[in-house]
Amino acid sequence: MISGARTIRIHGQDVPIVADVRNIDALSAHADADEILRWLKSGRIAPSRTFITHGERAAHRITKELGWTCVVPEQCQEATLN
Repeated sequence: MISGARTIRIHGQDVPIVADVRNIDALSAHADADEILRWLKSGRIAPSRTFITHGERAAHRITKELGWTCVVPEQCQEATLN
């Protein structure tokens, strides 16, 4: 997706990518809650929702410390972004 693919294969089906996909080099895939919070606080505008995968502790802290709506998606959960 980062390289510009227009589709991605999920469960044997080609699904169009209709998102602006960005790579954030500042965080590793294993960033801890402190790193995630520090990065989120650097933003100028709070998002309407924040999605965190593999980070239930970070999600709790985001809600508690920043007052943001934070979602830890379940498997196969869908969300409409607007």
